[in-house]
Amino acid sequence: MRYQKNDQVCLKITDMGNDGEGIGRTKDGYTLFVKDTVIGDEIEAKVIKAKKNYGYGKLMKILQPSADRVEPLCPKAGPCGGCQLQALSYKKQLEYKQNRVRNHLERIGGFTEIPMEPIIGMEEPYHYRNKAQFPVGKNKEGRIITGFYAGRTHSIVENRKCYLGVPGNEEILNRVIHWMEEFHVEPYDEKTGSGLMRHILIRYGFASGEWMVCLVINGEKIPAKGQLIDALTDLPGMTSITANVNTRRDNVILGERILPLWGQTYITDQIGDVSYQISPLSFYQVNPLQTRKLYEKALSYAQLQGNETVWDLYCGIGTISLFLAQKAKKVYGVEIVPAAIEDARRNARLNGFDNAEFFVGKAEEILPQKYEEEGIYADVIVVDPPRKGCDQALLDTILKMQPERVVYVSCDSATLARDLKYLCESAYRLEKVCPVDQFGMTVHVETVVLMSKVKE
Repeated sequence: MRYQKNDQVCLKITDMGNDGEGIGRTKDGYTLFVKDTVIGDEIEAKVIKAKKNYGYGKLMKILQPSADRVEPLCPKAGPCGGCQLQALSYKKQLEYKQNRVRNHLERIGGFTEIPMEPIIGMEEPYHYRNKAQFPVGKNKEGRIITGFYAGRTHSIVENRKCYLGVPGNEEILNRVIHWMEEFHVEPYDEKTGSGLMRHILIRYGFASGEWMVCLVINGEKIPAKGQLIDALTDLPGMTSITANVNTRRDNVILGERILPLWGQTYITDQIGDVSYQISPLSFYQVNPLQTRKLYEKALSYAQLQGNETVWDLYCGIGTISLFLAQKAKKVYGVEIVPAAIEDARRNARLNGFDNAEFFVGKAEEILPQKYEEEGIYADVIVVDPPRKGCDQALLDTILKMQPERVVYVSCDSATLARDLKYLCESAYRLEKVCPVDQFGMTVHVETVVLMSKVKE
C-alpha cells in the first residue's frame, strides 16, 4: 500500500531513532518515525510526510502505553529540545544506548563478534550537568524569558528549572532576569540584531562548589553593572562573573573575548585526583561524575606501566592527558584551539605534572609532522575527536606509527564504527568496547574502545 499525507495508521513502536523519535512498522511493513513515542507503545498516528518506503508521523493517540513508559519529571520535556528520552524508563534508556552502539558497529563497521562490556549507567540521571547555556528573549506578550530552544528551532521554550542542570541555576536566572527588568536591559533579537543580552552561561564546580556566571552580550558594556554584581555575589560559592562579547549575526553562542566583571575569570573542579581550571570558553565534560568513570575506563584500556609515551589527540584542556600522565612516562597533547592549550598547560602546572607537553594545531597535521620530521613514536595513542570522527590523514599516521594500543573515546558511535573499520582492516584488532552514559534523558552516548596491534 502506498501511504499519503494525512493517512491514519496504527502501529507498534519497536525502536528509536538517532533523535529519540519512535520507529514502528504498519502491518504491511511501511516504516514510520513518530516523535513523542517510546519503544513498546502501540499508537495511532497521522502521516505528515510520506516517502516510498518510509515516512514521518504525528502521534494522535496512545492505544496501549509501553511497559517502559514513565511520566517525565519535567513538564517541559516534550516541547524542549534538551531531553528526548524522559518518557522512557532509565533502565530501557541504557538498553537502547547499548544497542545503538552495537548496531552501528555491526552495520557501519562490519564487526560480527563485538567484545562489548555492559554500559556504565548513572546512579542519578538528573541534576548532573555542570554547565548550561540559556538563550534570552521575549515572549509574545513582551516579557523577558529564558529557557531552551525547542527541537530544531530557535524558538525559546520558557524554563528556568531544568532537571538535568544543578538546582542553583534557577536562582541565578531569576536574579539576572530581575536585574534586566529593573534596569531595562533588552534581550537580543536575532531578526533585527538589536538588544544586548544573548545568553546566560552558568558553570558549577561539583568538587569545589564554585559558581561561574558569564553573560553573552551583543556589545562592549553592561549597564548597571554594580547592581548586577550585588545581585549575584551574595550567592554562596559565587567565584566568577564575566561577560563574553559576541556581536556576530549568526548562531554561534560564544564570542572570543572575555570581559572580567568580578572575581576570577575561571573556576576550579576535580575529576578524580586531578584539578582543572575552567574558563567560560573551556571545553570541559558536563558530567564530572560519569567523566571520571569514562576516563578511568580509558586509563585501564591504555594499560600503562609507567614507561610509555602516549599521544592524546583532540585533547581539549588536557582532561584525559592529565589522567594519563598519572601513569605514563610522557604524554603529548594536541588541540586546535589555542586557548584550550593554554588551559592544558596551566592545568599541568596546577597538578605538578612535568611529563605532559602540549601542541597547538590540527591533530591530523601535528602528528604526521612530528612522526615524519622528528621521528617521534607512541606506545599508546588516545583519540577523543568531535562528532565527525578522526580525519583520514590522522588514521593513516596511526597506521604508520603502529602504537601497541589505540584507545578511542567517541561521542558518536556511527563515526566511531567507520574509523574502527578502517583501522581494523589494516593492522588492529578490536579488543574491548564499553558504552558510558554521560547524558541521561538524551539520546547521546559516549563509547570507549581498545584496539591492539595485530602481531605479525
